[in-house]
Amino acid sequence: MTRAPDMPAAIEEPWPSIVLVRPQMGENIGAVARVMLNFGLAGLRLVEPRDRWPNPKAHAVASGADTVLDGAKVEWRLEDALADCTFVVAASARPRGLEKPIWSPREAAAQMRAMAVSGGHPAILFGAEANGLTNEEVARADAIVTYPVNPGFASLNLAQAVAVFAFAYGETRQAGELPVWFGDGAPAPATQGELDGFFQHLEEELIRGRFFHPEEKAALMRQHLRTLFLRARLTAQEVSTLRGVIKALTIGRGGRKLP
Repeated sequence: MTRAPDMPAAIEEPWPSIVLVRPQMGENIGAVARVMLNFGLAGLRLVEPRDRWPNPKAHAVASGADTVLDGAKVEWRLEDALADCTFVVAASARPRGLEKPIWSPREAAAQMRAMAVSGGHPAILFGAEANGLTNEEVARADAIVTYPVNPGFASLNLAQAVAVFAFAYGETRQAGELPVWFGDGAPAPATQGELDGFFQHLEEELIRGRFFHPEEKAALMRQHLRTLFLRARLTAQEVSTLRGVIKALTIGRGGRKLP
């Protein structure tokens, strides 16, 4: 009697995380969970979902991808959802004029798999069904992924947008060499939470120094500062060092003691 070949092991990778920002319909979240598990992705995060959660409509559409929905993390602020992430890509229909790498789905998938294999925690952001991500949300990302869609009909359903990336990510498991993120023994990048603490510290002191002037340009100036430091791919130790520099300059400038 011949023995049936063993079934390949199921794939449920927690990284990269799929982050849905302000998703509106439970059905769309369920469809996202289904396509994620189709391609072996299991890390789902929801930021400020419009409808109540858990959502029975999501489970109905997920067609068995309950492990993704049951493990989904729900947050009400994007910074909380990304606090433990070390690399963030924003899905956007346009580059937004920000000085960030612009990748195709395959390029983004290869870079994010290299990050995950190296022990990093990558995430990709998808905006609300009606209007996508805001400029401030895209500014939090290290890179932007855009799709080669028809410019005359560019809008994709949320689950379709996730499916394109998930398929590209599935392809990377069969690829040969991946981009190199960390050298032997090199420290991993700082998390978004660590970077947020640094940016808040820096901005507080710049506000005291009246750097953000005129006021109407303050938001754009903050975005440019964040982009500058994101490009540097700071480690946790480097973030700590920079915060020490800010503290020393603050004390030296005004004699004010800080905790």
